[in-house]
Amino acid sequence: MATKPATPAQSRTALVRRARKVNRILGETYPDARCELDFDNAFELLVVTVLSAQTTDRRVNAARPEIFRRWPDAATMAAADRAEMEQVIGPLGFFRAKTESLLKLSAALVSDHGGEVPGRLDDLVKLPGVGRKTANVVLGNAFDVPGITVDTHFGRLVRRFGWTEETDPVKVEHAVGALFEKRDWTMLSHHVIWHGRRRCHAKKPACGACPVAHWCPSYGEGPVDPDVAAKLVKTQGPA
Repeated sequence: MATKPATPAQSRTALVRRARKVNRILGETYPDARCELDFDNAFELLVVTVLSAQTTDRRVNAARPEIFRRWPDAATMAAADRAEMEQVIGPLGFFRAKTESLLKLSAALVSDHGGEVPGRLDDLVKLPGVGRKTANVVLGNAFDVPGITVDTHFGRLVRRFGWTEETDPVKVEHAVGALFEKRDWTMLSHHVIWHGRRRCHAKKPACGACPVAHWCPSYGEGPVDPDVAAKLVKTQGPA
C-alpha cells in the first residue's frame, strides 16, 4: 500500500528541524566563526564590507590599517583626495568604482547622519553603494541586530541543503530566516559562510569530509572518499 504523503505542515516541521540541526553542527565544527573582516567600529566595518566586493577579506584586512590611518572617520573620508584614495585601495581591484562609492557613502553619512553609521536597515540601504547584504553585515556584527548575510557562499549552500530553491538574495534571506529564530540569524550566516569557504566549495565540495553530509540532499556532488575529500578542506578562508 502506498505511503501517505506528508502534509505541508509535517514537511515544514521536518525542514525546520533539519535546518536547525545542520546549523548546530556547523556551530560545533566552526566554534570561532565570525566576520572575517577586521574592524574596530561600525564605520570601519561599513567601509571594509564595501571594499570586499570582488576581492578577498584577507586583502582588505591588509589594506585596512593604511586606509583608516589616512581617513579614520566619515568626515575625513568625505574630504579625501580622489587620486590618493584610488592609489591606496588600488590593490583591491575596481579602485575607481570603490573610491566613488566610499566618497559618496562618507559624504552621505556626514550630511544625513552626523558622520555616524545608522543602526537601522532602512537607513543603511539608502546610503550610496549599500545593499541589504552589506547592511546585514553591519547590523549583525557592529550593532548586534540579527541579520542574514546572503553572499555567494550562503546562497549556494542553502540551496544545496534544500532549505530554499530561491536564487534572488532577498527572497533567500526571507525564506531561510523563516526557518530559524531571529536571534540565530547572524551566527547562522557565519556558520554557513565558513562552511562554504572551507568545505562546501562551488566546484568540488568536500562531501566525504563534511560534518553535515547525513542531512544534506546534495551529498555526492563532490568526492565522497574521505581521504580525497580531506585534501579539499581549507583551514581558513580564501587568500
